[in-house]
Amino acid sequence: MTEKAKPRYAKKAPTRGGARPGGGRPKGSTTKIKIEDLMDNIEKIAGKSYSELLSINYVSAIQRNDWNGVRDYDKAFMNKMIADKQEITSIEGADVLEQKTAAFAAALAQITQIADQAK
Repeated sequence: MTEKAKPRYAKKAPTRGGARPGGGRPKGSTTKIKIEDLMDNIEKIAGKSYSELLSINYVSAIQRNDWNGVRDYDKAFMNKMIADKQEITSIEGADVLEQKTAAFAAALAQITQIADQAK
């Protein structure tokens, strides 16, 4: 009877993290908390709209001289306002389009030439 050869190195089993069979959320499961429900509950319990609560907290942070909190509110408000209000209009004439087309064609020709030289 021959014994099975032992491997030279033993593979250490992970003790933390990593995927495990059957781990994670089941397929098709739904989110337990929906943001709309959370917002409704906050407004119901506080008796004020969420935007009013944010405004009160922002003013309170200013009054407490909590400048880190004020900075965080400023960032959040500005990110939201800029994302909502940002609009870019690009107006280009026919001459700009022709210049871009020519530049693209020249770049494509250079790439093709480099590829041909590499062969």
